Parts: sequence; structure tokens; C-alpha cells
Amino acid sequence: MFSNSEVYNNDLLTTISASVGIEELKGKTVVITGATGTIGSYLVDALLKYNEQGAEIRIIAANYDLQALHDRFDAVKTDMLDYVEHNILTSIDWEFDCDYIIHTAGFAFPDAFRKNPVGTIWGNISGTYQLLNYAKEHKAKRLLYISSGEVYGQGDLSLDSFKESYSGYVDPTSPRSCYPGSKRTAETLCASFSQQFGLETVMVRPCHTYGPCITNVDNRAHAQFIRNGVAQQDIVMKSAGTQLRSYCYIGDCCSAILTVLMRGKSGEAYNTANPDVRVTIAELANTIASVAGCNVVFENPSECDIANQTPIAKQVLSSEKLESLGWNGKFSLEIGVSHTIQILQGK
Repeated sequence: MFSNSEVYNNDLLTTISASVGIEELKGKTVVITGATGTIGSYLVDALLKYNEQGAEIRIIAANYDLQALHDRFDAVKTDMLDYVEHNILTSIDWEFDCDYIIHTAGFAFPDAFRKNPVGTIWGNISGTYQLLNYAKEHKAKRLLYISSGEVYGQGDLSLDSFKESYSGYVDPTSPRSCYPGSKRTAETLCASFSQQFGLETVMVRPCHTYGPCITNVDNRAHAQFIRNGVAQQDIVMKSAGTQLRSYCYIGDCCSAILTVLMRGKSGEAYNTANPDVRVTIAELANTIASVAGCNVVFENPSECDIANQTPIAKQVLSSEKLESLGWNGKFSLEIGVSHTIQILQGK
């Protein structure tokens, strides 16, 4: 999709160089579910770019819509990329061996949480269970599960940041908890497969991840802000935007994922966050507006907007455990936002 973008291709090279242990993927087969999503599509592009350096990685891109895979990746001419159909709500019918599975598929946007909480829960739990079984039966080396920083729920605001050992609070009776609650359970499934069956698993908990690969259905605040900026439209704030967040450019997020895949300890979770990017939603909006040359305006929220709002006031993730693997972030907020805007504008 962005193969002609010099900025995007340079970012992929930066991601590859920042991925600790990536050389051990050479000659291996990697399955990436959710391969047209924000994280999955960038991971596919990064491994394709690494193959240009002679890595010879067999990449199997999985998605519920095969046509979407063709639309996203057919511009890249290679015999090292295959497509398979994968729906997290149904059974797996593949019959091939693989070395690694990176499971990014799932409902991850507020509209889904509001309209389809049951599907969100079951997709996260059942989809992960089936992939874990598949990895076990086909003797995969390791499965990496993409969880979420939302597992910390409504955390203690007095804490500087949330470490992986912190549990936070998630209200089990709130339908909005369909996402963090099921992510927690899926993590436990991964750890349990490691303990009970000896399957190597690792989990990553991304903070708010942004970049040019945002999908059309993603209605999270930062995705809307970026679309406004690209279109040179006013960025519309529906609240004061005081919630404090860790934000991470997709290039840093994916180098962290690949580092954990190769260097993380089995059965454990790792936050993926750039320690230098901790800002409020309002500060993010102002940064995007400054880069894009547009304005931030305020508008009263609709009932739908209110229903989509998260109860989480603070989601700042500690990156100490991730950095102990040798990983370091490469993209500041200003650089990440600038690259996102440039890439989406075709530069």
C-alpha cells in the first residue's frame, strides 16, 4: 500500500534494525493473524522488507477477508508471502506447519465494544484458544499474543506508570469490560498453555498505537485526529482530553513485538511503550494539528460519543521490562505524527 513512500520504507528499515534477535527469523515460517490491521499489516511489511535483505522468511498473512489481503499486499511481487482465511469466531482449517505465530486479530475499537461485546469477548478467547491448540499440535516454536494496555483497567492514578506485575481494576459487570476482560483471560490461556503443555508463549501489551496503517473502522480518538489532520480538517475534541496516555508509533510498536517474540521469556507479558511519549489526549490533538497545519476545536459529545468513551483516566505503561531485552524506541511523538501524516499524504 505504501511501497512507493520513501518515508514508510525508511521507517520499516528502522524497525528492522531496532528488532533485537530478528536475525533468528531467517528461513523460518511466520503466521500473522489480523494481517490487514494496524499492527498486523505493518508487521507483514517489515518482514517483507527484511526479506529484501535475504532473510527468506515465509510469511503467511491471515485475515477473515481474503480479498482485503489481496488489496493490501498484491502490489508486492514475492513468492514468500501466502494468504489464508482466518475468522476468530470460527474454527481453523489450515493444515501447514509454522515456526512462529503472531496473533494480532481481534476487535479493538470502541464501536465494536458497544455494538458487539459478546463477539468481542468470544473472539478474543476462542480465537486465541484455537491458535494455541494449532501451535501445540503443529509444534510451533512460539506464539506471541497481542494483548492490550487496557488490561490494567482503571489503574491507581498515583502511580507513575503501570508495570506488568500491576493488576489494576476492571469492572466485570460492565459490558465495556468485554475488551480488557477478555484480553486478560486470553493472556491467562497463553500462560496456562505454557505451563500445562510446554508451548512457548509471550504476550505484549501495546499502549495506544498509531501510524499510517490505521483501518477505516478504527474510531478511536487518535485515529479520528489523524484522519482530520491528513484531510486538513479541524480536529474535533469531544472532551477536555485530560486522560494521560502512553502513545507509540507503529514502527516502535512492531520492533518491540519482534524483540519480545525472539527474546521474551515464555509465559510472560511485556508492555510495549516508548517511555518518552506520555501525553494527554489534548496534547496529542495539538501535536497532530501543529504538524498538519489545522486547528483543534471543541464540540459537545453525542450520546454515541459518550457511550464510546473509555472510563480509563490514565494508561501510562512502564517499558523497563521491554528495555531489559535490549529494545529502545526510535520515534518521538513529533516524528511519529509527522511520518504518519506524510505517508498518508503519499510522500
